[in-house]
Amino acid sequence: MGYTRWSDDSYSHLKTSRAGASVDDIFTNNATGRASDLMLPHGVKMRESRDSDIHPESLSIAVYLDVTGSMGRIPEILVREKLGALMNTLIDHGVAHPQILFGAIGDHFSDRFPLQIGQFESGTDELDQWLTSIFIEGGGGGQHMESYLLGWLFCARHTSIDCFEKRGQKGFLFTIGDESSWDQLDAAALKALMGYPEASTVSDRQLLEEAQRAYHVFHIHINEASYRDNPAVLGYWRGLLGERLLILDDHNAIAETIASTVAVIHGVDLKNVLATFDAATAKTVGSALAKIESMVTKTGDATKGAFKL
Repeated sequence: MGYTRWSDDSYSHLKTSRAGASVDDIFTNNATGRASDLMLPHGVKMRESRDSDIHPESLSIAVYLDVTGSMGRIPEILVREKLGALMNTLIDHGVAHPQILFGAIGDHFSDRFPLQIGQFESGTDELDQWLTSIFIEGGGGGQHMESYLLGWLFCARHTSIDCFEKRGQKGFLFTIGDESSWDQLDAAALKALMGYPEASTVSDRQLLEEAQRAYHVFHIHINEASYRDNPAVLGYWRGLLGERLLILDDHNAIAETIASTVAVIHGVDLKNVLATFDAATAKTVGSALAKIESMVTKTGDATKGAFKL
């Protein structure tokens, strides 16, 4: 996947065409009450991110969106307004060939569709297709935990990415939400969700370590509403990810935060990226990435996996 190009004109047309559309008009699987069969992970062997003539140096970026509760508004924001900010910020700051996989996360204990998986794509229509194919289940278990570790599981065991396999350049994996992750997946859950004939219980830390072999892994905590500055939630993420926890005070800056993180780790000065945003967005993103910038400065070039936090 990822054999088409991003087009601002195409995205502008899509935005205009949806000016009066409802959420269910955009996310058509909401009307069916179930996830698209094309996005269900059961039995999926691999999602691929490949180099091509038009993308000779692809960079894989996986973005997992929490679609429980109020977090379901974030896919809508990306579709209506921010997909262009994500792609243009990447391309304008030296990431010429991004290939993005959009996925959705729920709760594997209580939701029917706790993991939905798109494909790695570069073109406007294809990125839009997978974003709008997400079923916003709106569930969650009423705890302060969701199944973010499913994103680590899938990327670790079910993706094949040329940036890492051909060039030793790690991809990027972002989970986005406002709660902690469940700390394990048992064998029954793995069998039901993924179709593994035999499985054993795996922990969040184990899956994170597997994913980190080929990806820079981050979690963006949406620091709003019920879990704003929540010590249990933030303590969980700090204990697991350290500085790779990005605390974002405004969910409207999701796209800019993702793109800025990638650009900074690839050696772009954060000040140069922030200068392209409006003042409010620049302040929000700058606060979220302040520690990342300092670590990149200390460790040097990170494009081949040397970035350590």
